Amino acid sequence: MTEAARLIVILGPTASGKSALAIELAKRLNGEILVCDSTQVYRHFDIGTAKVAPVGARITGDPAGARVTGAPALSHSVNSHSVKMSQHDIPHHLVDLVEPNEIFTAGDYRRHALLALDDLRRRSKLPILAAGTGLYLRALLEGLADAPTRSEELRDRLRRSAKQRGPVHLHKILARLDPASAARIAPRDTQKIIRAIEMRILAGKPVAEIFSAGHPDSRGEVREKERREVRANALEGYSITKIGLSPPRPALYARIDARVNEMLAAGWLDEVRALVSSGVRDKARENVRIAPDAKPFQFIGYSDLRAHLEGRITLTAAVANIQQSTRRFAKRQLTWFRREADVHWLDAFGDADETSAAALDHIAARLSS
Repeated sequence: MTEAARLIVILGPTASGKSALAIELAKRLNGEILVCDSTQVYRHFDIGTAKVAPVGARITGDPAGARVTGAPALSHSVNSHSVKMSQHDIPHHLVDLVEPNEIFTAGDYRRHALLALDDLRRRSKLPILAAGTGLYLRALLEGLADAPTRSEELRDRLRRSAKQRGPVHLHKILARLDPASAARIAPRDTQKIIRAIEMRILAGKPVAEIFSAGHPDSRGEVREKERREVRANALEGYSITKIGLSPPRPALYARIDARVNEMLAAGWLDEVRALVSSGVRDKARENVRIAPDAKPFQFIGYSDLRAHLEGRITLTAAVANIQQSTRRFAKRQLTWFRREADVHWLDAFGDADETSAAALDHIAARLSS
């Protein structure tokens, strides 16, 4: 019988130090990092998504650093996006997978992650997953009931309807088909609305039912067919160690506020200005304008800074909104991850020496048990 490979999962809220801990463990344990973040899969949106700078990139406070080869032609230097953190020669996978105008789902993430895991296994590297997106983590570890495939014909019809009658019209259609999805999706988030309508029509059931497969419903029961589907898709062949970061809430919120200011100092506003006005270079090196309703423009901070550039709010108001939204997001992340099973929680930031020591002790104990 083949021995199970090891997989380390570092999970926790934004700004808790997941990347720092993952890098330290990777250096100590011959590992490489798999990023589990729904915002970092999109190219060109760098500073506000807190991507860790590639090796050789210029980071804040290091103006002598070199520019990354092949970096997109934006007016700001994307190489400063690390906000004082670099990859330290540790490869990071599952970042910059798609262009801003593309749709990317939890199922897409799982497919990419499985390929990356196979690659690391062949090279005898320890995979260390830095997880900030709970749904992506669930998709990889537990599997999801098969979501319906896409229908480009249906999408084209919905896009034309949105163009002719506006996204709010589509949102009203979604509200009739799937009220729960409509309640959580902003009326002008066209991409999410179209995907939700598409899934509802093709699957014949609300989106929540698709993604809740394998989890108890309101009566404490589970649909047996869906449970079998999820079990069949669960990750196999790995011994998984989960370590959670839960630093004191006041300290976490203070760090969030400070990090927003650091991101702005690193050129975040210039990044947004360039993305809005100039577009980006795609893989074919052609200049492409990013659609105003592209998903990355809905990410925390990008919508606020765009509103500022359009003269709708002051920069001071934008910064306050970003900080508040990020604090609320961190709270939601903790709520989600607290439901995750078999997590060894550390009440500290991931960049503290004692945290890496405690994590290494826990990993060693798991190996010897």
